[in-house]
Amino acid sequence: MKRYLTRLSFGAIAGGVIGFSYYYFIGCEGSCPITGSPYISTAYGVLAGILVAFPSKIKNEKSETE
Repeated sequence: MKRYLTRLSFGAIAGGVIGFSYYYFIGCEGSCPITGSPYISTAYGVLAGILVAFPSKIKNEKSETE
């Protein structure tokens, strides 16, 4: 369980950094709803990072060791 939380938190942090970087380097000056604000851009990045890092299938760890 700890491994999944670590994976999700890493995805959230990486997504937030990428979202803010997108705002900073590429974003527009207020006319775009997502990239016009650093908060919204970072929030979308965090959400995308969590979705990418979210495990699609949790394996039974007990069966792996047998």
